[in-house]
Amino acid sequence: MIVLRRLLKKKTFSPVLDRAARLLGPGWQVTLSENAPDAADSLACETLRLEGEPIGYLVVTPPPDARLCPSEIPRLPELVRFVADTLQTLLAGEVVKRSLAAETLGKYREISLLHRATLELNDSLRPRDVAQALLDECRFGELPARSGMVFLRPPSSEDFSPACSFGDAATQRLAAIAGSTLFWDIARAQKGEIVNELGSDRRWRDEADLASLLLCPLIAANRCVGMLALAGTPDVRFEASHLQYVGTLATVAGIALGNALHFEAVQALINSLMQALATAIDARDPFTAGHSQRVARLGVALAKAVHDDTEFFPDVAYTPSDLEELLYAGLLHDVGKIGIREEVLTKATRLPAGTMEVIGQRMALEALVTGRDNKAEFEALSRINAADGITREDAALVAAVGARTVTVGEARLALLTEREIACLLIARGNLTPEERREIERHPAESHRILCHIPFPGNMGRLLTIISQHHERLDGSGYPGGLKADDILLQSRIIAIVDIYDAITMARHYKPALPREKALGILWAEARAGRIDARLVELLERHIATIERDCERLSGRMDLSEYLEQEAAPKGAGKD
Repeated sequence: MIVLRRLLKKKTFSPVLDRAARLLGPGWQVTLSENAPDAADSLACETLRLEGEPIGYLVVTPPPDARLCPSEIPRLPELVRFVADTLQTLLAGEVVKRSLAAETLGKYREISLLHRATLELNDSLRPRDVAQALLDECRFGELPARSGMVFLRPPSSEDFSPACSFGDAATQRLAAIAGSTLFWDIARAQKGEIVNELGSDRRWRDEADLASLLLCPLIAANRCVGMLALAGTPDVRFEASHLQYVGTLATVAGIALGNALHFEAVQALINSLMQALATAIDARDPFTAGHSQRVARLGVALAKAVHDDTEFFPDVAYTPSDLEELLYAGLLHDVGKIGIREEVLTKATRLPAGTMEVIGQRMALEALVTGRDNKAEFEALSRINAADGITREDAALVAAVGARTVTVGEARLALLTEREIACLLIARGNLTPEERREIERHPAESHRILCHIPFPGNMGRLLTIISQHHERLDGSGYPGGLKADDILLQSRIIAIVDIYDAITMARHYKPALPREKALGILWAEARAGRIDARLVELLERHIATIERDCERLSGRMDLSEYLEQEAAPKGAGKD
């Protein structure tokens, strides 16, 4: 009767029973009973069945004072059968209705699962994040799984590698199942499977300490790009409904993984192209080889220190996308130098070697004509030509030599031309004002070259960072003469690591300086108000870690993993 009551509500069957009782006459009762009635208590009885099994009885009871046999009541059997058939029809209708309701509820739950899974599994374009989201859905869903693992298969590989897991995966050696025949059969068939008795499956060779297993391939573009493995609990078996649930998740996860793996491959290609471009630029000058890549990695490492810092930058937090943008800005910050003349870009001395040879010949001629011993003067001019700076004594020597001439026949020849004197008297470095202006064009030239590349939306500041990396807080920089508030923090980071790398690496015109002297020069620039003192302070505090991270990043460009492992989470704000 419990089943009967659950299927038929009283308001449904009571009118039928009451109508039958009225047709039989006063005192007659037509009722439903869970148990078969005593023959002495009823005049007629019909069994009600569901899928062939008895679930109740239709009982017809005469008035208490009546002494009747069924044969004495006209058409009683037909009436009872009709009422029973009516109730059976109501039961069948209710079963169909409940079946449809259950099916509709199941579809609703499946659609809800698909909707939620679509949002969560497509929230990231990192394959490992997609795998973790899938595993979380299985871990916290209604599945009897003791442990689980997701294996990934990159486009360039035929092997599956563990990406993430939960539970006792390590103890149970869950990673080892990737070497089993069972695993590969399911991967090739691209169809999920439940094995509740692993020991009796011929494809299993005890690769792991498991009793039962649910395996579901993750498919994208007709290729198995991953595998979800769930190990069952000892006391609960996997059922078909569990495989259906997991299959729904796997459908979405496969597409999300395919997108993530494709995006990862594209990112790897872009990164390789960016590095190749940076290498090509640096290769124009053997003294700057690797400079752009070091600046990129040093910039990311210093940005991580900013991300961690709570003293100077409590409200600044960098996401993996921010670090990627900074990385590319560092790689491409000097791309504009591709338009700078070779003789200017690689200029090692104030005057080229050929010009110094000509000066030497003039002075040799002077010595021959006048008998003057000017070898020491020429050696001093050669030293001045290669020096980074010039002293008063050096300037006086250049002026004195430049004032002399040598007469040969009717021709009077100056030992130094006006241009040669101007070059030797350059106060610092070896570039003339015109050459320096040409060099200072490179940030704007970088912007001009790169503005034609459709960088993704998460790199909206990349061109600005590159354009500003030679700007200075006091407005003395180039190309725009911007001041503090107009210069992005990311641009300031690149500016500082650009200077640091240039100082600590040998160049045409100077030897490499040690770390301490490089930091001293940076502090002098900071005290003069040209670069951000807060960043110089962080660089000095964490210089060993930053240089170590720079080396570590040379073999790894997964910035999401780098930020997660190396940087403590901070607020969501960003500069």
